[in-house]
This record gives sequence, structure tokens and C-alpha cells, in this order.
Amino acid sequence: MKTPPDAATLADIIAKLEDAPTALVRRDANFAKLGLSDADVQTPAQVIDTLVKHKALLQRPVVVTPTTALVGRPKDRVTEALRPYA
Repeated sequence: MKTPPDAATLADIIAKLEDAPTALVRRDANFAKLGLSDADVQTPAQVIDTLVKHKALLQRPVVVTPTTALVGRPKDRVTEALRPYA
């Protein structure tokens, strides 16, 4: 990711997010390797802190419109989210 979102941008995304804030965090091998658990990303503040420190854990794609945001998984969600703007 060339330009990862900063804390303020992540807070804005979370404020618009249709999903739970924890959906923004990839729970992959890297997550476990860092010694993180679900308890570390329970609150929006914890999600922001974790993603600022560990940018690779940001689930992608994230679709952000003027009024909403969502994690684009499955990918059909991206099409649906952008339909009003087509």
C-alpha cells in the first residue's frame, strides 16, 4: 500500500462503516505472528491503533463513498456499493 490511511482517515472510515470496525482487520498469519488476538481489536480505538502500527493488516478493498464505507468482500459488495455512482 503506497499511502496507508492515517488515524483520522481510519476514524472517518469507521464512522461510515456498514460492517463492524473489526472487519477492517485481516486475521491472517501476520496477525498471529504479531501476537495479536481478537481481544486486541474489539473497539474502534483499538482497530485504529492496530492499523496505524501494522498497515499490512488492513483488509482490502475498502470502499468509501460520501456517506458509507464497507469492506469489499465478497467482491460483489463493491459493485453494489458503487452502483448509485455509475
